Amino acid sequence: MGQASGDAGGPGRGAEPAEGPAGCAGMRADARRNRVQILAAAEAVFAEEGLAVPIDEVARRAGVGVGTLYRHFPTKESLFEAVVVNHMERLTQDVLALLERDDPGPALFEFLGHVAHEGSSKRNLVDALSGAGINIKETAPNCKQQLEEAAGQLLERAQKAGQVRADVSLADVIGLVLSACNADIPESSQARMVAIVCDGLRVESPADARPARAGSRS
Repeated sequence: MGQASGDAGGPGRGAEPAEGPAGCAGMRADARRNRVQILAAAEAVFAEEGLAVPIDEVARRAGVGVGTLYRHFPTKESLFEAVVVNHMERLTQDVLALLERDDPGPALFEFLGHVAHEGSSKRNLVDALSGAGINIKETAPNCKQQLEEAAGQLLERAQKAGQVRADVSLADVIGLVLSACNADIPESSQARMVAIVCDGLRVESPADARPARAGSRS
């Protein structure tokens, strides 16, 4: 983390602490827009070039001045943390939206597909954060808990509806999906592996059951 703090001595010392989008309440529209642009640019730049990238590059990609960036995030570490929190809050909002649907099984499978896509597309960002000694679970414990609770409700609804196996836990499901994302294989193969996982979780309705072939043994 020594590298990160070396870029932190810019203006804005003592400015507001790093927070996710929820911390935008009370900001002027232009300040809120700047913050959103900075977080989006930071997430992309860190994933592409690593955390050692100069803070000026993040500001350039966000289309704001360096002073504006530092007013929102006084240190590079605070920007790292805000990127993590922002990412997890977005995932949580996605899950909460899926909880409003009346098709719990498909909603869960859509979430798992989203997790697979995020795990694959954001792998470089996660690797960069981990390589810098940033533990995502420790950086945003409240966000992690909220995400797990929402995802757990999504699984529970699908199980109660009889659309997903009742003998699996959230840890089982996420572990299976992420194992597909961590494999160094083409995206099309990852999508196929996630589809196989979802097929294994799905409870087959009597109407969908395939009739036994003639001459087969029970």
